[in-house]
Amino acid sequence: MKYTTVIFDLDGTLLNTLDDLRDSLNDILLQKGFAERSLEEVKRFVGNGVRSLVRSAVPEVCTEEDVTNFLELFKEHYRNNMQNKTRPYNGIMELLLDLNRFNYKIGIVSNKYDTAVKSLSRTYFGNLIPVAIGESADVKRKPAPDSVFMAIRELGSDIRNTIYVGDSDTDVQTAKNAGIPCIGVTWGFRSREVLREAGADYLIDTPRELLTLL
Repeated sequence: MKYTTVIFDLDGTLLNTLDDLRDSLNDILLQKGFAERSLEEVKRFVGNGVRSLVRSAVPEVCTEEDVTNFLELFKEHYRNNMQNKTRPYNGIMELLLDLNRFNYKIGIVSNKYDTAVKSLSRTYFGNLIPVAIGESADVKRKPAPDSVFMAIRELGSDIRNTIYVGDSDTDVQTAKNAGIPCIGVTWGFRSREVLREAGADYLIDTPRELLTLL
């Protein structure tokens, strides 16, 4: 199969966003008198959108209305602090340059809210990744395949020539729901075992290995 299009997850795949997510989350938790969360806890909580992150981090007694209010506070803090410690993983920039040099079409789909996804993509990747899609009222969260289909349309690509790259079991299921192969990356927020059990078609330990697979 000749792949011409690569769709990437964002957090845990292209960018290590964990420290900034934790800092914004803990800012809200401390404001409300709740216990802070560790990096390992936040790592377990991420992957299903920021509402799920906030819901997982606050005490169970908090109502859904509380979570909605905390979520808005989180978004406000994160908007102003999401580039403090976030960095591309080692080898990602070189990989993206190579993919562009070989004329691959590249997109991002994420469960992070859409404005943050687009902002982070512009800041860190510029015109290397022309399409970046996050969660919004118009796009269902992964593992629904809607964002993948949207990215393929916006790139002018063919789903038969598309492969998906992500770091979580949610990503693997997203690819399966879209009917495309999934490459699981082991440097992100989930373990090799989780990715294998979820049914990833391939596993890679470094960005450079992606080019070999393609």
